[in-house]
Amino acid sequence: MDTSQLRKCARLIYITTGNMDNASEIARELVSKRLAACVNIFPISSIYRWNETIEEDNEIAMFVKTDSLCLENIIKLVKSLHTYKMPAIEFWEIEGDEEYLDWVHLNSSGKRVSISRKI
Repeated sequence: MDTSQLRKCARLIYITTGNMDNASEIARELVSKRLAACVNIFPISSIYRWNETIEEDNEIAMFVKTDSLCLENIIKLVKSLHTYKMPAIEFWEIEGDEEYLDWVHLNSSGKRVSISRKI
């Protein structure tokens, strides 16, 4: 697989949690296990339907930047640590700056793609 194909396989995963402690625990595990290069964590307000009731809560959202090959392991890890019965785990293929995506691949899969300088 050439590097242009690898770059097309980067993912952004969106996860919500009920509190900062759970979000931090998940993020630290993902990064320490090299399943994610980076996790951004930020507060959000959510309005949603649950058990036929409209709910409104403050939650914590996470953006996980990773290599596509890590997706299944990320989902397993998140479900094992998450406090929700059914966590929101959404993901997209992403495009971006070549050097940045090289860094994402290296730090979430351990595979060097083509980093031309240190970040």
